[in-house]
Amino acid sequence: MPRSLIVEADGGSRGNPGPAGYGAVIRDAASGEVLAELYQSLGVTTNNVAEYSGLVAGLTAAAELAPGADVDVALDSKLVVEQMSGRWQIKHPALRPLAAQAEAAARRLGRVSYQWVPRARNAHADRLANRAMDEAGDDDGEAGQRGNGSRSGAGVSAAAPSQPAAAARPGPSWTGAQPEPLTTVLLRHGETPLSAERRFAGRGDIPLTEAGLAQARAAARRLASRGRIDRIVTSPLQRARRTAAEVAAATGAPVEVDDGWMETDFGEWEGLSFAEAIARWPDEVAAWLKDTSVPPPGGESFDATGHRVLAALDRVLAGGPAGTVVVVSHVTPMKTVLRHALLAPPESLRRMYLSVACLCEVDWYADGPAVVRTLNDTAHLHPA
Repeated sequence: MPRSLIVEADGGSRGNPGPAGYGAVIRDAASGEVLAELYQSLGVTTNNVAEYSGLVAGLTAAAELAPGADVDVALDSKLVVEQMSGRWQIKHPALRPLAAQAEAAARRLGRVSYQWVPRARNAHADRLANRAMDEAGDDDGEAGQRGNGSRSGAGVSAAAPSQPAAAARPGPSWTGAQPEPLTTVLLRHGETPLSAERRFAGRGDIPLTEAGLAQARAAARRLASRGRIDRIVTSPLQRARRTAAEVAAATGAPVEVDDGWMETDFGEWEGLSFAEAIARWPDEVAAWLKDTSVPPPGGESFDATGHRVLAALDRVLAGGPAGTVVVVSHVTPMKTVLRHALLAPPESLRRMYLSVACLCEVDWYADGPAVVRTLNDTAHLHPA
């Protein structure tokens, strides 16, 4: 039975084109043991060239470690995964030679499969790629390598892929990211009795007020006038579902319910004002304010909320490389998505304000970047 390996690869460019580099990790599939790490700066080039370069380096190293091995490749570039799987054409001339090198390396292996993974699950390769980008300014052209001395493949010298000239930007976007992103329009539900009184509202299944229903209808009209709403995904809590129903009625888009978009469980603080919570749990509130891993008594931490929200976001993004999806949710899930898109630290969750029935728009590009286009947009609630 052939040996099985896992190749994790990543690449990036700061500026696209800009200082670029790749990272790759080769693991034993059975044990998860790291057999080799590779990284190299690439000078000035694009994200896509860097992503492909990481794949070539990873496959080449795997073929040197264990010729004929079966390999599962994990990448957070949907573009590379879809092109190497044969589902998308390789149109850009700078990428074709790299794809050919990857295919040549794959022919020295057994079965090779390609899987897209979210960036959070590709952290090891991402860290190596960032190290390479850090060194891109004074790169001497020598690839960084580290093997596990306890394995027969220790110290593998993976041939770096030939480096093409900096590629032209692939589309009209000034960022150089792939055109036609998948756009998420995040919509907070309308007003509820608890939001009107500024009280903790988590898993309690509270209804909209009459004002909240009017806000939901105003948001729905705004979205209908925007055009092209392909899907609506909503939290299962009734305040979100009622808001989503208004959007569906105005746009005709289908509605999906996903539990991952529920608000944080505030436990024993549910229904209390902040002043009431701090009067009864001063130490617990102080710890909660300082650390996103600390939950309210009997509740859920912001870190735990983040894990399920980003999993729900991955399900939305897996629905297609382009289009527009309205996500009807709550304050914490929306802040979590914005923080993720901005690569912001955990503390940023407490530095954003989101009004009831506000809209936030984020573009997600197939080759990695995310662009926040609007935040806390409430123009539809204040017509001229």
